[in-house]
Amino acid sequence: MIPPTAMLKAVWACALALVCGAPALADVPCENITFEDTPFTICTVTAGADLRLFHADDAGAVLGSFGRVNDVLKPQGKTLRFAMNAGMYHPDRAPVGLLVTDGVERSRIVTRDGPGNFGLLPNGVFCIGDTFSVIESRAFVAAAPACQYATQSGPMLVIDGALHPRFLPASDSQFIRNGVGVSADGRTAIFAISGRAVNFAQFGRLFRDALATPNALYFDGKISRLFSTDLRRNDFGFAMGPMVGLVVPD
Repeated sequence: MIPPTAMLKAVWACALALVCGAPALADVPCENITFEDTPFTICTVTAGADLRLFHADDAGAVLGSFGRVNDVLKPQGKTLRFAMNAGMYHPDRAPVGLLVTDGVERSRIVTRDGPGNFGLLPNGVFCIGDTFSVIESRAFVAAAPACQYATQSGPMLVIDGALHPRFLPASDSQFIRNGVGVSADGRTAIFAISGRAVNFAQFGRLFRDALATPNALYFDGKISRLFSTDLRRNDFGFAMGPMVGLVVPD
């Protein structure tokens, strides 16, 4: 469920587009919400928007920051409206699992279990095509959709409407966390980052109960960061691996 304030903004943007003859924005701005007395920031994107994954430039140099992404976009007359880190990575910032950018597979999918959050199966893939999807990794291998962009991460937060079976409601493992959920029709992707440390169970409930996304995927914790022109926010920190961003005219 998209928050009422965001929905009103989206309707108003569409109305202005019809009156002025301009294309409507294919998203609603990032906004701050509260769930279970905890602050979260969500950014909602609808299918048809220019949503991309970023990792390296044409020379293969890892971008690592929102600023470097904007440097790459500037010659195209484009810029980021929002962005966040989008998947786990090795110390050299190479993606841990699947990464597809511009329709090219840059890193292969990993389906074995293993240590850490990524190996807490089931993990999954966020796919950007004509619509959006979050798909369990082994199901993705069995019947992969057409993805112009895709990133693998883990664990899954919500799987067909149910929380990941290994989440503990009272877990004291709490971090700033970020992730993405997709609506049942695949037309909407909702990105979220917590405003303070939360455990997996609460973060999963955000996507299941407040955002009504039947499938949602964890991106990361501790290093979670957000860029948003709507909120005049540009989190800083260590260099990142894969990033997801909404691209708009500069």
